[in-house]
Amino acid sequence: MDEKDIRILTAIARDGTASPDKIADATGIPKSTVHYRLTQLREAGVIKNDLYDIDLEKVGLSITLISEVWAEFEDGYHDTVGEKLAAVEGVNQVYFTMGDTDFVAIAHVANREMVETLIEDYEAIDEIERTSSKFVITTVKDEHNPLNDFDVETLVAALAD
Repeated sequence: MDEKDIRILTAIARDGTASPDKIADATGIPKSTVHYRLTQLREAGVIKNDLYDIDLEKVGLSITLISEVWAEFEDGYHDTVGEKLAAVEGVNQVYFTMGDTDFVAIAHVANREMVETLIEDYEAIDEIERTSSKFVITTVKDEHNPLNDFDVETLVAALAD
């Protein structure tokens, strides 16, 4: 990746668009170059799909549940347990972590009954020893694209070839 690729990616993240016209306007990079670079970034797997952000509150999934999970240690448990957690209905993100907690799972649910079902599904996984879940009271920041958390120049300095 070079500076143009990073500028294109940050425009996509900031403006939520994959339109070559809009990206060209935002970056000053010619539309033909933007189109070519988007194709290259897709083929390289850097751009996976066209995303549309959804307001989960308006959909009705207003409860964010963050669960710490402790699992029984054995060879490959991070893959096995991670896959089982990821398959639980309602789980959006699963992270294998270092430290006291083995996994962190994040889910967005509509009500208390869905929370109870989620916890029961966690407990049904044989390798899980215990869980601790927390409700989000107020979302302070919910940036879906980490590129938006950096200045473009910082990304160029750190990532450009």
